[in-house]
Amino acid sequence: MYVGSIAIIVFANILYNIAQKSMPAKVNPFAALLVAYVAAALLTTVLLFASRPEAGIAQAFKTVHWQSIGLGFAIVGLEFGFLMAYRAGWNISQCALVSTIILAMALIAIGYFFYKETFTLSKVAGMILCLAGLIFINR
Repeated sequence: MYVGSIAIIVFANILYNIAQKSMPAKVNPFAALLVAYVAAALLTTVLLFASRPEAGIAQAFKTVHWQSIGLGFAIVGLEFGFLMAYRAGWNISQCALVSTIILAMALIAIGYFFYKETFTLSKVAGMILCLAGLIFINR
């Protein structure tokens, strides 16, 4: 699943960015997101039942914590942000890349300060390369 999970992320991100970039400008962004969430809710419901939780469906919901609500807020922010970025004129080849580079640099700091992850010279070099990449991409 180590490689398979990355393949799922890449495939889903490709589909995600194509869907976002292709969204007609006249579509209300919140109506579009609501339809997306209903489709996602239907799919996750099917997958929940198909996964057959050992302790049962009710117990599966009892183990859910506040982080799921935070994730929901984050998803809305991500999707609305990408939709607005594409409507503002970002290219599909740059939008995700620029946001991911900035995200990666922020997560290195968050990992260090909040999760006690190591901060190495290679990470510093990677951050410098990311900054250089941002400069070149946006020229």
